[in-house]
Amino acid sequence: MGTLAVVTIYFLLNLLYLYVLPVGSLAAVKGSVLDVIADRLLGARTGDVMGGVSIVSLAASISAMTIAGPRVYYAMARDGVFLPSAARVHPRYRTPAASIVTQSVWSGVLVLSGGASALIRYTGFAVVLFAGVAVAALFVLRWREPAAPRPFKALGYPVAPAVFAIAAFLIVANAIYSDPRPSCAGVLIVLAGIPLYLFFARRQAASTW
Repeated sequence: MGTLAVVTIYFLLNLLYLYVLPVGSLAAVKGSVLDVIADRLLGARTGDVMGGVSIVSLAASISAMTIAGPRVYYAMARDGVFLPSAARVHPRYRTPAASIVTQSVWSGVLVLSGGASALIRYTGFAVVLFAGVAVAALFVLRWREPAAPRPFKALGYPVAPAVFAIAAFLIVANAIYSDPRPSCAGVLIVLAGIPLYLFFARRQAASTW
């Protein structure tokens, strides 16, 4: 229900954008589209209010990534495929403190390395890429482990996840084609993780023998 609600809200927002501005004008908007739409519909003061809403939305997204990201590093370190320090848990707060600090430092480097547009392209396409890979992994798991217990079903399988994965990879390809510099930098960062993963995986396998 939550997913359907989010999809509906995004769909209606896009219909509103297209109702207020044609596609060509939307493509030329600099800054927040939401602010421009609010200005056109309800006046400049409302645009200022919607700017505040955008800030709150960004803060919520940052909060979510602060919670989710470091715990991915923690889980990888716990499984032996990342730096062991990432699995350290704070004795008082019971959080992956080392992973949180590391992500904060890396985020600061990214913020200082370029403008907002480049940063969005640099990180946004990676988020879409891994979302597509995660959904595509559903097909791999079903093929490798057909008899594994399925506590829940993938709604619309196989059409819905296939459409999502294909759309994600098309978005990534478009990002690389339209703005190759930051996107290719992101690709290189992602590819650099492969030998790192293989190194830790081999070391983990050697330690279990």
